[in-house]
Formats: sequence, C-alpha cells, structure tokens
Amino acid sequence: MNKIIISGFSDEIDKCFDTQLKTATTLGMDHICLRSADGKGIAEYTLEEFKSSLMPQLDKYNVKVSSLGSPIGKVKIDDEEGFKKQLEQLHTLCQIAKEVNCKYIRVFSFYIPEGDDFTKYTSEVIRKLTQFVDIAAQYEIVLIHENEKDIYGDIKERCLEILSTINSPYFKAAFDFANFVQCGEDTKACYDLLKDFVAYIHIKDAVSSDNDNVPCGTGEGKIAEILRQAIKEDDYEGFLTLEPHLVIFDSLKDLEIKDTSEIIKEAKAKDGADGYRIQYEALTNILNNI
Repeated sequence: MNKIIISGFSDEIDKCFDTQLKTATTLGMDHICLRSADGKGIAEYTLEEFKSSLMPQLDKYNVKVSSLGSPIGKVKIDDEEGFKKQLEQLHTLCQIAKEVNCKYIRVFSFYIPEGDDFTKYTSEVIRKLTQFVDIAAQYEIVLIHENEKDIYGDIKERCLEILSTINSPYFKAAFDFANFVQCGEDTKACYDLLKDFVAYIHIKDAVSSDNDNVPCGTGEGKIAEILRQAIKEDDYEGFLTLEPHLVIFDSLKDLEIKDTSEIIKEAKAKDGADGYRIQYEALTNILNNI
C-alpha cells in the first residue's frame, strides 16, 4: 500500500495537551494535527510560547505534527481588521510549522454574508487568499483549503475555482467528506473533480437527513469507496486526519459560528477520547479492507 499516515485533530480528545498526546500514542499514532492545546488555539501562540510549552511535550511523546489546524480565512469576507490580524498570525504559524518540520497549514476561504450572492465576492476571496499564499510561499509551507460549510469554498465548483485560479504549489485542497455531505454534495463527484488538487484528507462522516456527524464509514461520505480509489488508482500518499466530531469538545465553540448543538446533535461516544478511538478503529478497519 502507498505510504498512508493516520493523524488526527487531537484537541477532540481533551483540551489538556498531555492527555491528547498520551491518548493518541496509546492508540499507536505518532502524528497529530495541532489545532488547540491547553485550551488555546494554535494561532494564539507566539513562537516563543510554542517552543517553551508545546514542543517539549511533543518531544516527550515523540509525536510529529501533520498539519496546523489554523483558523486562517475563517473570518467574514468584509472583516478587514480580522484579515489583517490573520496575515500576522500566518507568519507566526509558518514559523511554528518550520520548527516541527510540518508541511501543511489548514485554511478557509471566508464567510460570505448569509443569503448574499457568492459570485459578488469571487475576486475579493481570490485577492485575500493570494496574500495568504504569498506568505506561505516565503516559508515553503503548503496551505490546505478545507471545504468548510458556509464559507466561499464550500461546494466543489467554488473549491475548484479558487484552487485552479490561484494554481500554486503552496495552495492545495484538504478534502473533508462530512462538510460536502452537509452542503448537499455527492462526495464522489467532489473527489473526482478536485482530486488533482487534493493533498490532504480529513476523516469525518455525516448523514444528510439531519446533517449530523457519525463514525466514519457509517454515513454518506462514501469514505471507503473514495479512499480505495485514492489509494489504489490515484496513488494518494500522505495523511488521513481524524476529525471525529462525535461529541461536543471544549474547543468546538471557538471553531464554529453556529451553536455547538447544531454541529453535533447527539453524542456518539462517552467522551472525546472514546470518540477519537471509535474513529481511529473505524478508519483502520476501512484501510485493512482496502
């Protein structure tokens, strides 16, 4: 099989970074996606804080970082103050990524005013994303765009538009099955359209009846089918990053503009660590079948 590495958004386990690392390594994992630690988002850390408080713990558990789960681009398209702040944050995030030999930083493509015409904002989205990409290029870091619900690049056509227009080796796609399901998309059609840009894959599943998240392989994301194609036919190599969303976890309220009960309607596990384990075991079963 191609080189596939399982990683995960470890803050879904617990806000305590030591607990995150202990749980992940107990499962046999040696990579995480670092989104928040000890109750603080990664974009809020200075380089010095990261080096003094988080790096020693990564070294202790011998854990590597597959990507930084940043909030870059997860602001309203007309929020100029927020955009300028994120330009500064991205420089620091790139420096943090270099410290831990991490190639990828997750980004978004801005919230569009509800009910407004998305096409009115295309050029502005491209202009601002290009500024992010220009910063990443200075550090040789790849920004991976997540097809998040309610942002400009939430459906496959708009994802393709921004990826192909920017057309940079420093701007690729982070493919998220559940988000496409929750946008009413067929994930197989999404993957086939975007596969040439996909550099990273999030393992999250959902059902369209109530847009709820479910363990991977039990929803409508077609995860097993698409992973089989990606690995066997398209020579995908790299990270499969767990993002279970099976229980409401501490940092969720800081990641979403909606009420957390709309994101995760019913707990599918007893706690974050249990949800993470469920997702890990479901993914490993899929990979074993492949």
